[in-house]
Amino acid sequence: MLRTYIIPLTLASFIAAQSTQAAGLWLYETGTEDLGLATAGRAATASDASIAAGNPAGMPLLKESGLVATSQILYINSRFDTEEASFGGGDGGNAGGLVPSGGISYAHKYNDDLWFGISFGSYFGLGLDYGDDWAGRYYVTEAELLTVVLNPSVGYQVNEWLSVGGGIDIVYSTLDQRAAVNNVLDPTFGDGELKLKDDDIDWGYNLGIMIQLSEKTRLGLTYRSEVDIEFNDVAELSNIGPLLEGALGDLIGSKASLDMKIPNNLLLSGFHQLNDDWAIMANIGWQEWSEFGKQELSINSTTATSFTKDLNYDDTWHFALGTQYQINPKLRYSCGISHDTSPADKSNRSPDLPFDRVWRFANGINYQWKENISIGLAYEYMDLGSAEIDIDGGPVRGDLKGEYDINAVHFFAANFNMTF
Repeated sequence: MLRTYIIPLTLASFIAAQSTQAAGLWLYETGTEDLGLATAGRAATASDASIAAGNPAGMPLLKESGLVATSQILYINSRFDTEEASFGGGDGGNAGGLVPSGGISYAHKYNDDLWFGISFGSYFGLGLDYGDDWAGRYYVTEAELLTVVLNPSVGYQVNEWLSVGGGIDIVYSTLDQRAAVNNVLDPTFGDGELKLKDDDIDWGYNLGIMIQLSEKTRLGLTYRSEVDIEFNDVAELSNIGPLLEGALGDLIGSKASLDMKIPNNLLLSGFHQLNDDWAIMANIGWQEWSEFGKQELSINSTTATSFTKDLNYDDTWHFALGTQYQINPKLRYSCGISHDTSPADKSNRSPDLPFDRVWRFANGINYQWKENISIGLAYEYMDLGSAEIDIDGGPVRGDLKGEYDINAVHFFAANFNMTF
């Protein structure tokens, strides 16, 4: 089974909340109304308090202080189809299942120009569990990376057409990653296990501007900095035969340094009110995955000197387009589509991070229940691509070739918005 833990988390579901994705660590989905837009216009819409996390420069565009709470249910269907594996094994099972998640944001009006916000959740995480008998067990059997982010922010109205904002990302991360070890020199021992478990606290920042081009048109630009995550602990090796243990020498009992960077992210969004009923939104985004760093934890030969390797990723681009239709004074409909390019090709894609291109198709509704309360529902279908893998893994891990012939996530979200 492959499970990817992403957030945001509501305070009430802090421990249990998790979401799942088969092809990546970074998600835009937070259960807010823009889920129904495939997140088109995220940095420019400024329709509720979730803008405190999306673009804090947009808070001064809100009329009143507000709170947004969200809840998401994900249904995941992701299955690896093995074409070739040097040491045999199964496909690793299906990633399907229902997984809950949620989030919370608050924006506070200090005066007409100055706003403060706070959001709790995450935009980065991974979890996968293929089982012990699958074909890629010497690459990974299980990996869980959970990040929780506290994001205090501030927004300021400079003049009638420009506002600015920024915030601090305080990131707590935990990692539990495991891989089987092939006892090629002592086959009677069966498979051993390599395990790394650690946690870390790091920080980054986000900046934003909002430009009001006219009463009906605005642009939002946000930058989220990279965050350096460092997991440094002694890697646990168990059930290793004496011949392999002797061959690995000083690697036994040494620290595994698994360093990665949550990539820089730049997002430009546009919003335009066509008329009283229709509005359109769009995104262009960039993420610096080429600086991601080390991730894979495994042993690839009997003379290995490191547990990790640098992943040769490419930077990615994000594009989104969406529209909203005001059906009546109380009911609003949204729909959107988005695309993200792939950071990896099949020769450097590994099963612990089966990245590929992503297509999103979404729609949703928002209902103004009371004067200060609205509720919304949204659905998004995420097509994660085939994520082909074709790796020469050396004499210990073996070669692995295949693809994810079923690779999709269904998002079902509800949001609650209250102004004060």
